[in-house]
Amino acid sequence: MELLELVKRHAPITGEQLAEYLGVSRPTLRSDLSLLVMLGLLDAKPKVGYFLGNTYRSSSEPLQQFNNMKVREVQGVPVNVPDSLSVHDAVITLFTENADTLIVVNEQKRFVGIVTPKDLLKITLGNAGAASIPVSMVMTRYPNIVTLMPDESVMEAIRKMSLHQVDCLPVIVPREEQAADPEVTGWVSKSNIIRLMADIAMDGELGEPEL
Repeated sequence: MELLELVKRHAPITGEQLAEYLGVSRPTLRSDLSLLVMLGLLDAKPKVGYFLGNTYRSSSEPLQQFNNMKVREVQGVPVNVPDSLSVHDAVITLFTENADTLIVVNEQKRFVGIVTPKDLLKITLGNAGAASIPVSMVMTRYPNIVTLMPDESVMEAIRKMSLHQVDCLPVIVPREEQAADPEVTGWVSKSNIIRLMADIAMDGELGEPEL
């Protein structure tokens, strides 16, 4: 939000100038700026700088809408696989389900980790026997995973994706009797956010009076 306000006041403004205003290094802002450009909130021109994007201008209060909208309203259905699934079958599932990431669950259907295409690529390169290895051996284990709660705001989801430089986040609900063994209820990805931005922009255009 602070980045957008600075760009709104000083556009066009370079990444170096933004970093100076915020008292941070330019590389620190790189992922934030990339995400905002991808979402259409900012636009950029080489040797000119950053300025407000079409999505921001199309909606009168886009940031307020994000703060008011909850993760549970935009989350998608996760692609769950058992922790005993083989790496071979995990690769097939990624393609057949057109998924960026797989949610790994145990026999009790509780969240235990995630598997990405990068994880599968690392284990299969130069490893002839990798296909039969279970995904539990290659997954990133919970709680070493950035997650969301259903009642968090969409803006918080954007902040977490930007801060941790990830493309998607699982939505979990901890169980009262065992918080370390949560249930996965959904998934929020950059694609979800982009579709949401497009809907907001479209609503803004449709709501404009004819001249």
